[in-house]
Amino acid sequence: MRKIAISDIHGCKNTFLELLDKIALTQSDALYLLGDYVDRGPDSRGVLDEIFKLRRQGYNVHCLRGNHEELILQAASRDFTGLERWLLSDGKKTMDSFGVEHCADIPEEYLDFMRELPYFMETDGYILVHGGLDFNLSDPLADTSRMCWIRTSAWYPAIRYDWLGSRIILHGHTPTATEHIENQFLGLEIDRYLDIDAGCVFAEERFSDRDGMGALCAFDMTNRMLTFQPYRE
Repeated sequence: MRKIAISDIHGCKNTFLELLDKIALTQSDALYLLGDYVDRGPDSRGVLDEIFKLRRQGYNVHCLRGNHEELILQAASRDFTGLERWLLSDGKKTMDSFGVEHCADIPEEYLDFMRELPYFMETDGYILVHGGLDFNLSDPLADTSRMCWIRTSAWYPAIRYDWLGSRIILHGHTPTATEHIENQFLGLEIDRYLDIDAGCVFAEERFSDRDGMGALCAFDMTNRMLTFQPYRE
């Protein structure tokens, strides 16, 4: 059995399916998805439907919460504080994929799925989280909001290796060029973190300033292998 992680699908359903084909996912594998299934890309609902379908078919799929699931849940609760820009761009693309005008009108099945998502998991020497951990806290696992939102510049320099021990932090959230992900992978045993957000959706023309991005990344934790699938929407 392999344990494989993917992060930041962001509505890129076709790319997600091609990556699953490329890694030849089987029902004996465990697939860990690290959040941000929705927003930015063309088919947020389609991504969630594929996750539901995999589970119905007997695939072992574990899902974490990302900051974009947080945004949808905030908007669905009618709390729009600070969400104006998101509602006009990323949020609107998600609502369009559902054919609704308000996040509160997204079918309850999908909102319940997002509400039930955990913020982190631990498995076989890995801590899986969407954004990262706040090492300025005595307990880096105490602040769940920071797990969704913190950027690498805020926590990489602060890692407390006495707390982390032999574990490796696997995360997404901060889009990173594929070359940089490969370089991180080479230093994995020393640095003990790996960002697998290769900025899939940034292949779209409106994101022309994101050099080296535009792929979805899978990391095989069992065999220590990276697989990249270029954007295919």
